[in-house]
Amino acid sequence: MTERQRQEELAVALFGEIFAVDQLARNRITKVLPKGMELSHFAVLNHLSRVGEERTPAQLARSFHVTRGAMTNTLAKLEWAGHIHIRPDWDDARRKMVAISPAGKSARDAAVQAVAPLIAEVVQTVGPDRIKALLPVLRELRIRLEGDA
Repeated sequence: MTERQRQEELAVALFGEIFAVDQLARNRITKVLPKGMELSHFAVLNHLSRVGEERTPAQLARSFHVTRGAMTNTLAKLEWAGHIHIRPDWDDARRKMVAISPAGKSARDAAVQAVAPLIAEVVQTVGPDRIKALLPVLRELRIRLEGDA
């Protein structure tokens, strides 16, 4: 086996594990989210809570690497639930601005409380030091993949 073949085999094994972890994590987290909340809803609420300022739907779509249509669908559900406010951009009427509502903050906090013990258990089982060592590698992979988009 050549060096190139070994590297390709390693890459396939790495991404196979990443895909499996992603699927398992999504399934576990989805099961503990508050009733009616989808993972995409939690992700958007968490993002808006973290950034602390309004975002356009296009900015949110770019942040989550989804189509504008997919983000519009998620935002419509969040707005219907009262978790976000969508208003016109006062400087450009063609754009809209999205902000998390007080109800959205409460829903996000409830979701974090439901998810945190599950995630903490996994971190504890694997080992905090091993997770800390893994994070920079995963972050670099994400950054390189974003650059290829």
